[in-house]
Order: sequence, then C-alpha cells, then structure tokens
Amino acid sequence: MPKKITIGINASNIRSGGGVTHLTEILAALEPKDFSIKRVIVWGYRYLLDKCPQRPWLDKVFCEELEGPFWRRYGWQKYRLEKLARDCDVLFVPGGVYSGKFRPYVTMAQNLLPFMPQERRRYGLSIMFLRLVLLKYLQKNTFRFAKRIIFPSKSAQQIILTGQDRDTHSSIVHHGMAQNFYSLPRPNRVVTQERPFRFLYVSIIDVYKHQWHVAEAVAKLRQKGLPVVLDLVGPVNDRAKIRLDAALFHLDPDSKFLFHHGAVPHEKLYRWYQRADGFVYASSCESFGLTLLEAMAAGLPVACSDRTAMPEILGDAGLYFDPEDPESIARVLEELVTNAKLRAQKAKQAFERAKTFSWEKCARETFKFIVKVLDQEMISSKAGKKV
Repeated sequence: MPKKITIGINASNIRSGGGVTHLTEILAALEPKDFSIKRVIVWGYRYLLDKCPQRPWLDKVFCEELEGPFWRRYGWQKYRLEKLARDCDVLFVPGGVYSGKFRPYVTMAQNLLPFMPQERRRYGLSIMFLRLVLLKYLQKNTFRFAKRIIFPSKSAQQIILTGQDRDTHSSIVHHGMAQNFYSLPRPNRVVTQERPFRFLYVSIIDVYKHQWHVAEAVAKLRQKGLPVVLDLVGPVNDRAKIRLDAALFHLDPDSKFLFHHGAVPHEKLYRWYQRADGFVYASSCESFGLTLLEAMAAGLPVACSDRTAMPEILGDAGLYFDPEDPESIARVLEELVTNAKLRAQKAKQAFERAKTFSWEKCARETFKFIVKVLDQEMISSKAGKKV
C-alpha cells in the first residue's frame, strides 16, 4: 500500500435519509492518519456536501449534473467520473450503483427493496416498480465488478448474495449512532386517560413500512379502553399517502389518538424520542434500520417487526410482531402498555445494546476494508511481475 493514499467517494446516488446520515457521520468520525490517508474527495449534490464536515483533508466537489434526474447522474458517473478520479487510488461507492471504468472500487449495498420481489410487488405496475427492477440490474452489475462489497447487516448480505459466490469479497459493517440520541431509560410513569401512553414510529410513510397496520393495532387497544396514542413522524410517499389518509380517517376521524406529523429534520428527531413512552417499527424490508437504533439509544422499549435486519440489530432487547398482521401488532403493544416491569427491562436492554454501535467503529471498519483493497492489489501486482 502507498504511504499516503487518496480515496474518492462517488456520492452521486446518495440523495436522502440513512444514506446521507451514514456518509456524513463516517467522514466526521474518520481519522485519516490511522490509514495513511492523505486526501478524501467526495462528489455529490449540494445538500449532501453542505452536510459533510469541514476537514483539511476533505475535498467536497459539486458537479451540476448531480442535481439533475437519474439519467444525468448515471451519465456523469459513467463517462466523467473516471477522469475526475484519476488522482485517486481507490473509489468508494456507498450508493450501490456505478457504471464507470475506474478500478478498483468498493461499493456498499444499502437498499434491499430491489432484491425482494414480494416487496417490489407492493408498488403494483408503477414507475416505482420499474425503477426498482432497473436498480436491481444496475446494482448487480455494480457488485459484479466491485473489488469488495460492504453490507450494513448479515441479513442484507444473505438476501442480496443469494446464489452468488461473493461472500469472501464482502464484509458486514453496522451503522453507528450519534451521541445526541442517547438518553438513559426513563422511569415508568402512570398511564391514564389524561396522560396516555405515546407510541412513536419514525420512518418514511411507504408501502413496506405498514403504518396503517400499526394505526389499526392502536385503534384496537383504544377499543379495549387502553389510553394509547400513536405519533407518526416522517415524509410520505405519494402512493402510501392515499392508504394512510384513508386509514386515519376511518380509524380516528376526529384525530384524537392517531397523528401524522410529517417530516422532521434529523437533528431534531431526538426530541420526539424523548417525548415518547415506547417505539414501534413495522417495516418489512430494511438493510439496517437506523431509526430503530435511534429509539434503542433513546432508552425506549421497542415493539418491532420480525423481518430482515431488525432481529439482528435489536436482538433480545425488544418484542417482535408480524408487521402485516394488526392483531399480532396489537398483542405486542398491549404487552408493553400493561406490563411496566417488562417495559423497564426491555428499555434498559435496548439502551445497553445500542451502545455497542458507534460511528467511530463504523468509520474505522469501513475505511480499513477500503484500504485493504489496495494492500491486495499490491500483492497481486507483485505476484504478477514474478510470474
């Protein structure tokens, strides 16, 4: 490996949500001297670059094409990025799609939706469905030529690499957690009609997140006389909005216990966790589940989907349900509401488990894996010369 190396980061496909958080956090936590890194260059759109930290070794490069539609971003990385990255020793592609000729590169798989047919079908015959089919093709092609692949969970690795012999070329690196989300589990308070139990669900409203099933489960508990409310926080997908609005109007026409608060800036989310009594997460498709980890760090008892990466992240620190069965969800939520001792136990376990995830650890493992590619390239090059 060279004494001082330059790493390029193609962030052209990092547009929002967990991808932005992941990249900005690992750059903030990176210690270049630990890996003999001289320089890191990030190509991305303006919002992402503004979020990235200011560091003397970090160059943030804006290209106008990256503010445009997908086909312009795709053309930029296919035809222009190779020349822009000519001074780089290795390229990191955290967005999972790369069509250019620069070698070597390491990519990261953060989107499971393209690789789960049952989840794609939830969108019906739509632009989104076709987009996911296209993404599956593009990402599989990216993985094919990548020197190494990073997965945020064992579950994501198993699903995406099914039928492929790439395990030896991949590594699992869990996401981390920002310090401002950590909060010691709070003492149980008395739940009354005047002070109901507040469940929080933070996530984009989308067809695989099943917020309407959670709303129905909460309505069932209200029918039993349990004082519970549900706060939904997150932006809404157009297709899912119709279904959510219909469910909220049908279940709670007077808006007494079901509330959708819309999008909240990530840096202000911790306040919502602090107001909540419990957290519910009903996604059926996650490569990691960052908001689940945020709730754990906030010291909340968690009721969670039993699908994909969630059991890997939460372990035995929460209670699980079938995200497509409102009865299953209702049983688990009722158990949390009515059993104060169990709530306290699970909140403490979740908080302690969350402390094992950190952005410092994520950054260290990510860049160690990237730099390892150069070590192996040098070994291969020397072996080739001897032959």
